Amino acid sequence: MRAEQYRTAAMALDTSTPLLAGRIGVVTGAAAGIGRAVALALARFGADVALCDRDGDNLAIVAKEIDGTGRRSLSAVLDVRDGDAVGEFCDRVGGEFGRVDVLVNNAGGGFHAAFMDVNEKGQDALVRENFTSVTRFIRGVVPLMSASGGSIINITSIEAHRAAPGYAIYAAMKAAVDNLTKSLALELGSKNIRVNCVAPDVIPTPGVGDLGDPRTPLPVRGHPDDVAGAVVFLASDLSRFVTGTTLHVDGGNFAAGGWRRDGESFSP
Repeated sequence: MRAEQYRTAAMALDTSTPLLAGRIGVVTGAAAGIGRAVALALARFGADVALCDRDGDNLAIVAKEIDGTGRRSLSAVLDVRDGDAVGEFCDRVGGEFGRVDVLVNNAGGGFHAAFMDVNEKGQDALVRENFTSVTRFIRGVVPLMSASGGSIINITSIEAHRAAPGYAIYAAMKAAVDNLTKSLALELGSKNIRVNCVAPDVIPTPGVGDLGDPRTPLPVRGHPDDVAGAVVFLASDLSRFVTGTTLHVDGGNFAAGGWRRDGESFSP
């Protein structure tokens, strides 16, 4: 068994075959920004992709772009906070594709407000969008994964790993997803299902506003494709022995802590 696993990992390095050839991916929040980049990257590396978002107009554009790569797409306009809609979408994916190999929980969002100014309705919306949607999609997709396993990739945030004044509930939910990821990596490991996180920072995507000069340790700007590259790695056999971990796609901000680049030097 061990020798066979290593042969499978080595096959992922064969550039004559697309890295994700024949796989089925599901991407939430796929109409723009990081979600769009992830959905297109999965298709360009050989996967058929099911995608969903509230933004029907842009979602249709992404689906058309996926079809243009020669891969199949399936799209649905839905709110990930709607449990019935999530269940219906997962059933539709199973009926259309027969299985799922990769789930990318990308949908999420927040708003700036002091904790004491967030009412119960606002808090509930943040919890359902950033945490409950993740649990619902995992419960809906895991039964569709085959005996050979699969990969679940949860897009969190650097805010899962540091204080976030003005975004307390959002950050708490991202931290919850990070912890859930570790627990499910253990619970689902026997099914050959890997569960990991990607934690972006200073990546331009709808809802984050003007990033200005982020002064990251790497003196370059981030792009949604940087997150997509990490997702492709975690979706493929190149990461066959990686589970329960987080890839930080943030130009070094998590490693820097409170340090910020000032030209060629750093200051706290």
